[in-house]
Amino acid sequence: MKVLIAEDDFRIAAIHESYIEKIQGFEVAGKAKSAKDMWEALQKEKIDLILLDVYMPDELGTNLLPRLRERYPEVDVIIITAATETMLLRDALHYGVAHYLIKPVTAQKFATVLTEYKEKKDLINSNDEVNQTMIDLLFGQMQEEQKEDQDLPTGVNSLTLDKVKTWMASVKSGMTAEELGEKMGVSRTTARRYVEYLVTTGECRAELAYGIIGRPERRYYPAHDQTES
Repeated sequence: MKVLIAEDDFRIAAIHESYIEKIQGFEVAGKAKSAKDMWEALQKEKIDLILLDVYMPDELGTNLLPRLRERYPEVDVIIITAATETMLLRDALHYGVAHYLIKPVTAQKFATVLTEYKEKKDLINSNDEVNQTMIDLLFGQMQEEQKEDQDLPTGVNSLTLDKVKTWMASVKSGMTAEELGEKMGVSRTTARRYVEYLVTTGECRAELAYGIIGRPERRYYPAHDQTES
């Protein structure tokens, strides 16, 4: 996902850029020191996400949101600001910002918010229809999700885990980690980490599949779906 950092303080912009470089699935497409620079950047390159400061030198960031929604409705916005006025938060929420962060932002908080944002986008993009479980994951219940994550192994979070469970429940013929990764838009290593965790909890089972060429692969099935012998 291509990120535009709209921040007039070059030192803060550099810090946020260094944070982004450590998060898988994101890359910095540009930096804008003003609203004018931001509009020019949007015209030059396709941007997925803007990290927008409120106190830009030529215009308030929240005042840019109506025009952003009108001109670039596909671009998401995360506000990162030192501003604490409730009115600004209200305006940001009204125009559908993905998140609102108060400076200074720690690397851990930054990574958590961006990773969660991407997982929500992936969840939406990987499903043709919605159900209440999916909606609950997208709207609210984040405190419960964070508590659940504390009980999960390192590298496994509840949002992605629920997504894996949904995929596995719908596949009776089984699936390799590579196939699962392709469907979810993640690496084979990431997909294997999650499905192997489900094997340890008994929610999935794994069998060796012997192909014509190459080494046998582990193929994963829902635990309740027993193949014929």
